[in-house]
Amino acid sequence: MASKLDDVGTPQSTPPLPLTLTQALIPIVSLIGLISLSFFLFGDAGALGPNQIALVVVTMVAAFVGWRRGHTLEALGEAAVASVSSGIGAIFILFAVGSLIGTWAMSGTLIAMVYYGLLILSPNYFYLTAAILCAVVALSIGSSWTVVGTIGIGLMGIAANMGLSPEITAGAVISGAYFGDKSSPLSDSANLAAAAAGVDLYQHVRETFITSLVTMPIALAVFWYFGSPGDFDASHKIDSIQKFFDVSLVLFVPLLIVVGLAAIKTPPFTTIFIGALAGGILAVFVAPERVVTFADAGDLPRPLALLKGVWLALAGGYKASTGDPAIDQLISRGGMQSMLNTIWLIISALSFGGVVEKVGVLDRLINPIIDAVKSTGALVATLVGSIVATNIVTADQYIAIVLPARMFKNGFRARGLAPVTLSRAVGDSGTVTGALIPWNSCGAYMAATLGVATFGYAPFAVFCWTSPLVTIAFAFLGLRMLRLEDVEPSAAQR
Repeated sequence: MASKLDDVGTPQSTPPLPLTLTQALIPIVSLIGLISLSFFLFGDAGALGPNQIALVVVTMVAAFVGWRRGHTLEALGEAAVASVSSGIGAIFILFAVGSLIGTWAMSGTLIAMVYYGLLILSPNYFYLTAAILCAVVALSIGSSWTVVGTIGIGLMGIAANMGLSPEITAGAVISGAYFGDKSSPLSDSANLAAAAAGVDLYQHVRETFITSLVTMPIALAVFWYFGSPGDFDASHKIDSIQKFFDVSLVLFVPLLIVVGLAAIKTPPFTTIFIGALAGGILAVFVAPERVVTFADAGDLPRPLALLKGVWLALAGGYKASTGDPAIDQLISRGGMQSMLNTIWLIISALSFGGVVEKVGVLDRLINPIIDAVKSTGALVATLVGSIVATNIVTADQYIAIVLPARMFKNGFRARGLAPVTLSRAVGDSGTVTGALIPWNSCGAYMAATLGVATFGYAPFAVFCWTSPLVTIAFAFLGLRMLRLEDVEPSAAQR
């Protein structure tokens, strides 16, 4: 970094220069170009490595731009490390989900969810029911990731056995999960959006619930439309499951443990990993021979063989060998190891996000637009656009909530808009759009957990892309655009 001498001859650092518009666009254009090229060359397999390489390259491009404007490489490296550190919680949750899938597959919890789903559900209303079920549970516990990683996995298995679209099923699961995540007072993203805008949590939840009551019926109508008409005979698949598994309600104990822990706000990693351990313990009691066979333990004493089998399922997932290819495909999955590609993607994306935030890319691109907008509708549309851009560039839902809320707070106040109007728009767009971006931690998690590429399910995650459109429509129509005199100030505002 350049330096100069003060009046007594002491070297002083020169602050970095602000970016020009062209310089701010270089990392963004590079990102779009390389990710597009990766998709063209590798398709869905891009998430297995090519996308990560693209993100590392564009991180270096952004660092070069920042270095040219006076940032030190050490400072940029620290920004990348700090950004990755912010995602450590999500990385550990991914590890826990991988372990949970492995032990639930081995214990029979996953197959029980499929079995009872085949008995109860019909393809005529399956997508609709899946969305409603996930919405109710997510509203109760406030966690889209927990719902997708538990109930969502079971619903994907049911859909596969019914011959239904995995992409539409994933879209329905994610739509329902994010309805609850956006509107529940137990949600960390809802709490973050309220805090970032400086409003009372329950004011925020009330306002986001109003927009959700418009958005969710649109999504449910779409899922009802996609329901497959006609009869479905599940008897053959049910017979196949009964041939290899002793299915009973006892197999739902790990699921009940997870839901119960989530409901009392146990941290997500702890909740999910305890659920994984519960699945392993259940397998030892209800299917010890299955565990021993999977362990391939040789002459090990039986207790050690059981321990080895559970340990393997936690680490590398469960591999079934029933002799029925359909059953084996359904339950051969999971393990911490299965999440490594996704974690690689998240680390690469967060590194890029940390560097571009440090360099000031988003400030340079967004601030002039804020200054230029003339109407309230245009202001909210600009906010939503900046949130989506932040989700794309920084690959982190939390940054996409906090950073734009901070940047737009004065603009909303200058127009006499209540802070809860800002928090609602942030919640309606920042919370849900991360799941539509393959390299965002949310999109990567959903794709890895449900086994469907982000670009595959994104068109059917109706709630996620309709929600920001509804909040823009509210702004242009003047609906619920509360002004400063319309609301009781929260403690944070006093």
